[in-house]
Amino acid sequence: MPKTIVITGAGRGLGRALAEKFIARGDRVIAVVRSEQSLAGLRAAQTVIADLSHPDSLAAPVADAEIERADVLIHNAGVAHIGTVEEQPLEEWRQTMEVNVLAPVELTRLLLPALRRAEGHVVFVNSGAGLSASAQWGSYAASKHALKAVADTLRGEERAAGVRVSSLFPSHFDTDMQRQVREDIGAEYDPKRATSVASVADTVVGLVDAPSDMVFEDVRIAPPNPLSMSAAKF
Repeated sequence: MPKTIVITGAGRGLGRALAEKFIARGDRVIAVVRSEQSLAGLRAAQTVIADLSHPDSLAAPVADAEIERADVLIHNAGVAHIGTVEEQPLEEWRQTMEVNVLAPVELTRLLLPALRRAEGHVVFVNSGAGLSASAQWGSYAASKHALKAVADTLRGEERAAGVRVSSLFPSHFDTDMQRQVREDIGAEYDPKRATSVASVADTVVGLVDAPSDMVFEDVRIAPPNPLSMSAAKF
């Protein structure tokens, strides 16, 4: 039976790869994106235009979408600002928390009735930075640690309602954001030593397709020979 799957950041990278995989197998994808233009060529069943950097603005577009049932909600969108605690401005910390933590919290809250109705599944695409932090990754790691706490809390609160919750902690995988942050901090980049977007997408599909009598709660993945995330100056 086709599923209704809500995906944030569905216009590019992992989000788009996921949307394409689910659409290809006949699922109904609701794409949450910042602009319609990012969905060029993607045959999503429905689009929700929303700015995740302003979580307090999500209620209206979600209400307009009239999502009665959500089998899966995938929190994929995210931002990363790199810098030391000394040099990184408060605004970058604020935006990171808004997009990476508060937007998933608010979107989940708004869609809980639809998720409960379907006994659905919430998937948080976290990061290896959600388990440990390193120099210059303070704001990003803090947001991902917070996102893990959100997922763990939600799992405990919604288990009785039949809602499953998974957190995926991918390490270095091949995305535009990964390339950009490594360039920003002067760290080496080699796509051959990164997990492919397709492999990460397949892993998410596997989490979603787990038998109904089980759930993958925390899943950590990494390439066999990952590059260090340390900056050149550290």
